[in-house]
Amino acid sequence: MEKVMNILKPKPNPQQLLRDWQRRLRQECRNIERQIRDIQREEKNVQKAIKEAAKRNDMGSAKALAKELVRSRKTVNRLYENKAQLNSISMHLGESVAVARTVGHLSKSAEVMKMVNNLMKAPQMAVTMQEFSKEMTKAGVIEEMVNEAVDDALDSEDIEEETEEEIDKVLTAIAGETAAQLPEAVRKQKLKQPATSEDAEENVDDEEEMEEIRARLARVRS
Repeated sequence: MEKVMNILKPKPNPQQLLRDWQRRLRQECRNIERQIRDIQREEKNVQKAIKEAAKRNDMGSAKALAKELVRSRKTVNRLYENKAQLNSISMHLGESVAVARTVGHLSKSAEVMKMVNNLMKAPQMAVTMQEFSKEMTKAGVIEEMVNEAVDDALDSEDIEEETEEEIDKVLTAIAGETAAQLPEAVRKQKLKQPATSEDAEENVDDEEEMEEIRARLARVRS
């Protein structure tokens, strides 16, 4: 019975499909913009924490936070790339519909297929683009794709390794001046002084605060 209903149900015309797809693509772009703003807001907290760690001469914590900052900036760059590809898909779909008015049906687009496939490899976009892929395949815009890309994207974040050079560059830019302003005598004294119980408690508090900052940044990146 369901198959019969599906046969009898009128298929949406190309213009209807385009409007629906473009509306959802715009929503995905807004979601990306919101995520970028959230990440950049948390990055300001991380930068502040790096400076505070440098003032304490806790360069280990400062470097760990700088590594998180490098990861976040790479994530933001990928999100900007994702948004650009979403806009390109919307533009190419518009062109496909314009052609459909002449030939009477939607034609396959190699460019759209390529961009959808690329976005399916992005962890944040994998599930959404899988849905788009099914709908566009059914409408004849792209050919059916293997779902291995989706599985790979969901199984791993595919985060590039941060090089020491990148981390040191960020650390120097944010904390270099702060660390340089710390008197040499103070730095030596901090290194030579035996840790007291108060110092130990303060270190625990600092570590807990740092972990909280890193966790917040990881949440907005995912």
